[in-house]
Amino acid sequence: MTDSTGLPTELAGPRGSALAREMMRRMQRVRLFEEATIALFHAGELPAMVHLSIGQEAAVVGACLATETSDYMTGNHRSHGHPIAKGANLDGLMAELLGKAGGVCGGKGGSMHLADFSVGSLGESGIVGSAIPVATGAALAAQVRRSGQVSLCFFGDGAASEGVLHESMNMASIWRLPVIYFCENNGYAVSVTSAESLSVPDVAMRAAGYSMPGVVVDGQDVLAVFRATTEAVRRARAGEGPSLVEAKTYRFHEHAYGLVVPQPYRDQQVVDSWFDTVDPITLFHDKLVGWGVLTADELRSLHEEVKSEVDASVEFARRSPFPPPEAAYTDLYSEVTA
Repeated sequence: MTDSTGLPTELAGPRGSALAREMMRRMQRVRLFEEATIALFHAGELPAMVHLSIGQEAAVVGACLATETSDYMTGNHRSHGHPIAKGANLDGLMAELLGKAGGVCGGKGGSMHLADFSVGSLGESGIVGSAIPVATGAALAAQVRRSGQVSLCFFGDGAASEGVLHESMNMASIWRLPVIYFCENNGYAVSVTSAESLSVPDVAMRAAGYSMPGVVVDGQDVLAVFRATTEAVRRARAGEGPSLVEAKTYRFHEHAYGLVVPQPYRDQQVVDSWFDTVDPITLFHDKLVGWGVLTADELRSLHEEVKSEVDASVEFARRSPFPPPEAAYTDLYSEVTA
């Protein structure tokens, strides 16, 4: 996995440098986009709380970069990081969060109900586990059509015990569907720890019950996630069936930004230390500089480039009009004609 100098083989040469840059660019897009939503929340411009992926950027980016734009992807209530990691345009996403007509769903979906078909994002929902059968169905459709597409299904440790996950994995295994079940295990289902809610130490152990590979990976290491998901994607495209990938990661902010949990359930000093010890962006930055893949100046320039993109998305969202009242009655039903 590394050459004689210790450089990961994926990052060797010009193509490797381009991959490293894209990994960092997408992680920065997730981080800076969500930091912008925090500012908008405090300014009173964001109409609701938001569920942030800050701390989990390596997991979503490493997984999405292992797929193609045309591949399917479903997310969950923590819903901005997934389409951004898949390559979505930020303008439409930011406008959607502000409830504007220029949003990817016309301002009707908001923070937890995003969909962007242009990058294969089929939708995300606040209902725990609800996107799992959607991803499974998309994989079945790809298999029937022989399109060569795969379906990447994100869910958290809180959804790992939902019956629909087990039903879906069972069906996917029987029919050898091209789906990757990807668990972002940040250790907490709101305030309940994984140890309290799971019967096994690793969600990936449950893959054995459905005759599919299950792998645990460091969710703060974007390359490790990329490798594990790349292998799962390879299996899926080859007709070898589904896989379960579990990324052990960290949620740096509260379950939802703005949510106040009366009873403390995490040591705040430990949480505050994560930005210095397990921040996936800092870890990857230091590795890239140490390997000589990108310089500190190049990474600083990339950060500024992404910041300008995020700032532009905020201005786009602010300029976009609110949908007219009559828009509430559109997109509700599809008329079927004989």
